Amino acid sequence: MKTAGLRGALLALACALPVTARPAEHDLPAGFVRLTEVAADIPQDMRYAGARNFTGRPVDGYAAATCILTRQAAAALGRAQRRFTAEGLTLVVLDCYRPQRASAAFLAWAKAAPDERGPYHPALTRRQLHAGGYIAARSGHSRGSTVDVMLVRLGTDPAWFSAGADTPCAPPDAAALAAGLLDFGSGFDCFDPKSGTAGNPSGRRAGAGRKRLADGMRRAGFRPYAAEWWHFTLAGEPFPDRYFDFPVR
Repeated sequence: MKTAGLRGALLALACALPVTARPAEHDLPAGFVRLTEVAADIPQDMRYAGARNFTGRPVDGYAAATCILTRQAAAALGRAQRRFTAEGLTLVVLDCYRPQRASAAFLAWAKAAPDERGPYHPALTRRQLHAGGYIAARSGHSRGSTVDVMLVRLGTDPAWFSAGADTPCAPPDAAALAAGLLDFGSGFDCFDPKSGTAGNPSGRRAGAGRKRLADGMRRAGFRPYAAEWWHFTLAGEPFPDRYFDFPVR
C-alpha cells in the first residue's frame, strides 16, 4: 500500500473509533481540585449534601458529598492536616466550595415561612439570621478557598462525626467526647454568638479546642472568621472577587 493510501486508511479508522469523552463528574474549572486528589487522608462529612443541616434537606447545588477547593486552598489544608496528625488529631471537612445557587437557597429558606426559631438558631428567627449576618446572599465559600472544619482524634469512627447535629448549639456529650470528638463549645452551624471565636465558649476545654484549631489553620495560611469557629479562608486566595456556581458532583 502506498504511503498516501496507508495514511488515508489510518485516518478513516481513527474517525470510525468511538470517542471516549471525559466524564462530566471530573470536569472542574481551571484552578479547582477535589480534596481527595491533594489530601486524601482528610475525612469528609459534607453536611449540605444530606439532610443533617439547618435546612433539613440536601441543598441545591450539592449533587455529591465531596470537597472541592482551589488547588492552593487544598494544598494549604493538606499542610495543616500533616501538623495535626503529628499531634494525634485529624481535620474533618464540613463544607468547602459552595455553589452560588446554594447561597441563594439558604437565603430563600431564611425568608420562607414559618419565621420561627430552631435548634440551629435558638435565639433568632429565620429572618433574623439574614439581618444578623449569619446567612448572606453571597458567601466566600463560592470563591473556592473557604473551608469549614473541625478536629477529632485520629481513629475516631466516622459515624461520630455528625454527633450532636440535632442539637448543634450544645457542646458534645460525654459519649461523643469519649469517642474522639473535641469540645468547641458548640457544633457546626450554630447560628448564635456562642459560636464566635471571640466569644466565651462554655468552659476552658472548649476555648482550648478553638485555639488549637485556629492556631493550626493560621500556620497553614488560613484566616479565621470571627462569627464562626469552624470557618477559615485562605489568605491570598486566587479568586478574591469571583463567585462560582458550578455544581458539586
